[in-house]
Amino acid sequence: MADRKIVLGLGNTLQTDEGLGVYALEALVAQLGEVDGVEFIDGGVLGLNLLPLVESASHLLILDAANAGKAPGTVIELARDEIPLYSGLKMSQHQLTFQEVLALASIRGLLPPNLHLVGAQPADLTVGLGMSPVIEAVLPEIVARATAVLQTWQLLPIPELAA
Repeated sequence: MADRKIVLGLGNTLQTDEGLGVYALEALVAQLGEVDGVEFIDGGVLGLNLLPLVESASHLLILDAANAGKAPGTVIELARDEIPLYSGLKMSQHQLTFQEVLALASIRGLLPPNLHLVGAQPADLTVGLGMSPVIEAVLPEIVARATAVLQTWQLLPIPELAA
């Protein structure tokens, strides 16, 4: 039975905002440190090579730039049933192969039951290092939403409110 808990950062860090998923993963790890039972994996642009990883997960949180036709910097959050597996919402440059990964896992009956995507509409996909100022500005919100997903999945404690 698949039981890995994985946070997967996707993207090409040589193409500005296309690297958002990897940068968000780094920021999340910097904030949380090691989390017992959770694997933080830089998936880069590995595409179909990620199929065994996807199929081994019970919980998969994807961090990625997502081209949803929204204004640049719009934070995008999709639950399992909202993530396009075949076509429709076009994600980043590596999207076709990663959508194929999700579609194949689904066809094989091995799509993680707990699947979530957090990302943002990219502003700049030109060749270059680092993120655009628009994406840098929303990175804290992406990290906060990713943290909230992990808390919802009971993989992180939920901080108690001060009395």
